[in-house]
Amino acid sequence: MDNSFLTSDFFGYAVLPFMIFVARICDVSLGTMRIIFVSKGAKNIAPFIGFFEVLIWIIAISRIMHNHNNFVNYFAYAAGFATGNYFGIIIEEKLAMGFQMIRVFTGEKGQELVKALNCKGFGATSVEAHGAKEKGYLIYSIVHRNEMGAVMNILNEYNPKAFFTIEDIRAAREGIFNPKKHTSLFIFSNILKQWRKGK
Repeated sequence: MDNSFLTSDFFGYAVLPFMIFVARICDVSLGTMRIIFVSKGAKNIAPFIGFFEVLIWIIAISRIMHNHNNFVNYFAYAAGFATGNYFGIIIEEKLAMGFQMIRVFTGEKGQELVKALNCKGFGATSVEAHGAKEKGYLIYSIVHRNEMGAVMNILNEYNPKAFFTIEDIRAAREGIFNPKKHTSLFIFSNILKQWRKGK
């Protein structure tokens, strides 16, 4: 490449800031994914992602330090950081890794909801409870996160106004889970295991 292009104003104030912006999006998105994998206990995947995260960051910050008088690079760096957080959250939502637990507080007909969940392949446990106004049931169900939408559809059909809570679960085993889908965490783990065996 012609060195005159690398030192031109167009490269310094347009191309280079754009490259820093894109690099920052990549490393922050990877950082978001790394934190998620750490929280899920995926110790084989998190370091692999962290390597590329830091590598991209070093390249981006070195370009800024090399052109420290160019303030456009600073804005590109900050904008890339903000955009990377946004894209990282979107990627995490699309992958839908891990498990979630839903608690449903319902009335006397709670067993109907349990049967509806069981018919769709979801495990559910019900416990008799006493609320402020009436007797009811507390229903637990732990599902793959990418199947929570199907559970919510069943709940809305049962009672659109039902009170419920949802929380992330780090790990689960020996339960009744829908075998039709594998979580993204399971897929990534298998890919990494195969790569490590073949090297």
